[in-house]
Amino acid sequence: MRTFEVRTGEIDRRSFVKAAGVGFLAALAPEKLMALDRSDAVFASAFRAPDGSCGVATITERGEIIERIALPARAHGLSYCLLTGRCVVFARRPGTFAMIFDPSGQDEPVLISTPAGRHFYGHGHFSPDGRLLYASENDFDGNRGVIGVYDAKSQFRRIAEFDAGGIGTHDMTVSDDGRLLIVANGGIETHPDFGRTKLNLDRMQPSLAILDAASGEIIERHPMPDHLRQLSTRHLDVDRRGRIWFACQYEGPRGDHPPLTGYFALGDDITFIDIPPETTEKLANYVGAIAVNRRERLVGLTSPKGGYVVILDAQTGQVLREDPVPDAAGVARAPTGIAVSTYSGELEGTRSNVNWDQHLVRLG
Repeated sequence: MRTFEVRTGEIDRRSFVKAAGVGFLAALAPEKLMALDRSDAVFASAFRAPDGSCGVATITERGEIIERIALPARAHGLSYCLLTGRCVVFARRPGTFAMIFDPSGQDEPVLISTPAGRHFYGHGHFSPDGRLLYASENDFDGNRGVIGVYDAKSQFRRIAEFDAGGIGTHDMTVSDDGRLLIVANGGIETHPDFGRTKLNLDRMQPSLAILDAASGEIIERHPMPDHLRQLSTRHLDVDRRGRIWFACQYEGPRGDHPPLTGYFALGDDITFIDIPPETTEKLANYVGAIAVNRRERLVGLTSPKGGYVVILDAQTGQVLREDPVPDAAGVARAPTGIAVSTYSGELEGTRSNVNWDQHLVRLG
């Protein structure tokens, strides 16, 4: 998938190079150093290799792999802390590991695990100051979602747990000021004894919740309307106005065309975006990832099931562009526009000999 405008500027690549230092750059093969030198931005994504091994890689916006780190199993979502330069990648549900790593190679990776009775849901987010890591987790015997809190100053030791306000807790993010946690409770009951089987599609309880980041108190909770009880809230991002954009996956009849995205904010009700029915149909009732480009006021949506990408105007919700992209997976803000990776290993026209996973994160 191509990004949507000609890119300008090199501030992110230069920041990455400066943080990496001479030792990291000296260790790169010449072709990787050249790829980094002509890149405007750096991304990261989990991957699966042809031999079945799994890892996480840093990638130029041209799709060229800079560096790889091995992982014990398949991973899913990632988060990057601008202040500390650390990145985290979470195991795919129902995995129990997460790895915190320094993309510049200055610090050794830290591998953490959930406590007994919990597994990761594949997502989490750093506090803006980098001191805490929040993670969406499943209390599977209690059938409730929780947010695990990990201390970055103590090798990411787990120090607290908050009730997420729902079940099937998936993506979560943190407000820019660090005071709020925003959580997408997908409403789907699962248990590791049954693998990835969805156990309650006839009685789903999807919702969106806002928590106090200090106390874990639930400030607001927005259940899906009764007629959209099978609309699983999955992924989140925040625009320049502080509005929280959410993306959904529909578990109801295939012929339905429910709204798949919308936004809300503290003190405001949910607003669904009225995407044309023919576009919703092309998304196959499934948005796999969402990303906001704040500077350009764009919202990118990908659907691996539909093999489709949609770009919205973040101000109006209007569809600006839609493209068929087979295996469309990860999405992230690019220096200009929106970048999209694919399960088949493509990013910016470069096809790597890996399968990129469902999420892509911009480093910087």
